[in-house]
Amino acid sequence: MSTPHAPAASTRPSPARKRLLDAATDLFYREGIHSVGVDRIIEAAGVTRATMYKQFDGKEGLVLAYLRGEDERLRALFAEAGAASTDPEVLLDLVIAGIEQDIRERHTRGCPFINAAAEYPDAGPVRSLIDDHRDWFRATLEQAAAAAGLSNPADVAASLVLLRDAALVGGYLDGQDRVAPAFARTARGVVDSHRP
Repeated sequence: MSTPHAPAASTRPSPARKRLLDAATDLFYREGIHSVGVDRIIEAAGVTRATMYKQFDGKEGLVLAYLRGEDERLRALFAEAGAASTDPEVLLDLVIAGIEQDIRERHTRGCPFINAAAEYPDAGPVRSLIDDHRDWFRATLEQAAAAAGLSNPADVAASLVLLRDAALVGGYLDGQDRVAPAFARTARGVVDSHRP
């Protein structure tokens, strides 16, 4: 993912930066981005306003850092799957299992990118980051499907993206225990239906 919208403020690692980002990640995901003000994040992180603006270029800079963190977590899921196996078919199964686990354990209130897109409907840095993330995700799934020798890898990728989107929203509405196994079963069915 490109990062043309990096914050202008200092991005050096610091405990205060981590506390701000952890607080923002929790609050933005649980309550929504627009409903959480900077003062609330500052209070939750236990830092000063000056520290906040030293670490991030305002609230939008913090939103971008939050979404970059979510992007990095999904990329790490793919990296872990790739480290576990070089077999493309096993890799696809590991990715599906990782998404199923994510639905159950981490993203229990929907997809952070879909949630953010609903709050940022217009073009701008946030939507650009969301688009970059989704392009990477779809392309990575397509590459994995092609490596596994599946027919129509673009269709496989589009189906898996759609299933993940639906499962993250459905898990929030209907419960992870019902939706996560349905996602995995359906995703594996998509893969199986595209085997030569």
